[in-house]
Amino acid sequence: MEKKDGSRSGNLSSKGFKQINRNILIFLFFLLLSFIFWYLNSLSKEIDTALRYPVTYTNFPGRDSSSGNLPAKLNLMLKGHGYSILRLKLTGNRNPVVIDFAEINFTKLTEEDDKRSYIIMAPLITTFNSQLMTECKITSVKPDTLFFSLK
Repeated sequence: MEKKDGSRSGNLSSKGFKQINRNILIFLFFLLLSFIFWYLNSLSKEIDTALRYPVTYTNFPGRDSSSGNLPAKLNLMLKGHGYSILRLKLTGNRNPVVIDFAEINFTKLTEEDDKRSYIIMAPLITTFNSQLMTECKITSVKPDTLFFSLK
């Protein structure tokens, strides 16, 4: 009901406010729905991304078998469909890649210093790809060289 000054009574204005709130909720629902469809569409395309992935070390040489000075995670540059990369991001912490020192070649830093050595990561990319068992492929690994000390 309208008053003489042109304003509406409180009863009618609360109905209009409820209608606006309802319209906002409907708009937000469809906005969320469109975002979900957009995201699913973008996952079907091939993308390049970087991923910090855990790594474990086995058969570490030397008297002390700890690999404390080696990184716990490597930066893997991946190329593949978004679905496979998303799956890898979600399951990555449960399935780390393994660097087995019994199967790789590591080089001494200098001939005089027997304790300092390094590993070049490029030859290990094919091993990492087979360990990941996914459709995406590793294009590079950072750091490209791992330095460590034998004790």
